[in-house]
Amino acid sequence: MASIKADPSAHRRVQGLVHEDPARGIFRVARRTFVEPDILVREQALIFDRCWLYLGHESEIAQPGDFLTRDVGGRTLLFVRAKDGVIRAFFNTCPHRGAMVCREKQGNAGMFRCFYHSWAFNLEGKLVNRPGDECYTTEAREAGHHDLVPVPQVDHYRGLYFVNFQRRSEPLVAYLAQAAEFIDLIMDQSEVGMEIVGGTQEYSIEANWKLLCENSFDGYHAVSTHATYLDYLQSRAGGLVKRNLSVGQAHDLGNGHAVIEYGAPWGRPIALAVPAWGVEGEAEVNAVKARLETRFDPARAERIACLNRNMVIFPNLVLNDIMAITVRTFFPAGPARNLVNAWTLAPKDESATMRERRLFNYLEFLGPGGFATPDDCEALALCQRGYANLSEAGWNDLSKGMLSPEPKIDDEVQMRVFWREWQRRIAEEG
Repeated sequence: MASIKADPSAHRRVQGLVHEDPARGIFRVARRTFVEPDILVREQALIFDRCWLYLGHESEIAQPGDFLTRDVGGRTLLFVRAKDGVIRAFFNTCPHRGAMVCREKQGNAGMFRCFYHSWAFNLEGKLVNRPGDECYTTEAREAGHHDLVPVPQVDHYRGLYFVNFQRRSEPLVAYLAQAAEFIDLIMDQSEVGMEIVGGTQEYSIEANWKLLCENSFDGYHAVSTHATYLDYLQSRAGGLVKRNLSVGQAHDLGNGHAVIEYGAPWGRPIALAVPAWGVEGEAEVNAVKARLETRFDPARAERIACLNRNMVIFPNLVLNDIMAITVRTFFPAGPARNLVNAWTLAPKDESATMRERRLFNYLEFLGPGGFATPDDCEALALCQRGYANLSEAGWNDLSKGMLSPEPKIDDEVQMRVFWREWQRRIAEEG
């Protein structure tokens, strides 16, 4: 924030980064938004320091004492379930000299002890022991000056935990706006709850973080960029059902969030079988769908079971409910590099056979070594390299379908939703 206030011309320079002409159906984004360090500084102060950011899922710390450490919005955080069952988040920094208190990525503990001078803290963040305790004033201890510093705001929706580094902001449910409806479509897939399966997948992309936001719900690139995957499914006996990949709709969910919802020809463990799953697989899927129809009306059950969703919750949380469910978040490590964390989400009560199908689908397409992710990483890196020519070729075009009365999934309305919110926030005075 200090760097923004110190440069009064910065506000003026970002005013024209997004150019929209509704009458002519033109929407363009300046390519310097992907390369300039000053813009990344503004993004940190005006977006990542102010928005609700995804931290983790409750199933990752299911038992008292479970914890994980995670980098979120330029901070290293400690995400823990205390003995009372309450989930908390702290800055992973010792109040003494600033060392990271917890060095492990995850585990189960009764307390946390700083490696440097052996200060110890309980799961509620309170200082409980330190060498030479008698040399410190009781006033400092009683005032909490030597406790772990809690993240200003922690909140959750349907098992998804978020943090906000502001002390005051709109409540999480208000921030999520209509995205909550689509989160419900995912979380309602099980009566007993959903869980993260298989740990964290971590990788980096040599491209600006906003390119991954666009890519994550871009229906326009699927047939071309992922042609190898579709050819592979067609080559497998019974690998597809007769459904058109391009039939669906894009939705503006408010606050910069957007989603595309569509039918697709691949199998969905909840609950659309492909012939390759055999008679037993079809019977199991039908039983899952029957339970959905008992819990909900037939139209909602059909929507949960058979429709796919690619959603971005502004600024950087992706929920893709397709042939498997991926939860993905990412943060910039510079203008031309971002660090990605991804997980797969699944119903707690699905059978071992269906879990196997789900993980196969996930790794086959969504995993770092699958058909999709390497393709996407290459495409985004090529964009970033192409921006070397921005002095002469300075604009990205996101105009597809701008004058269409019914936005399709291969139009670009969802990207325009993201960029309008980005521009609104980045042009603030600071």
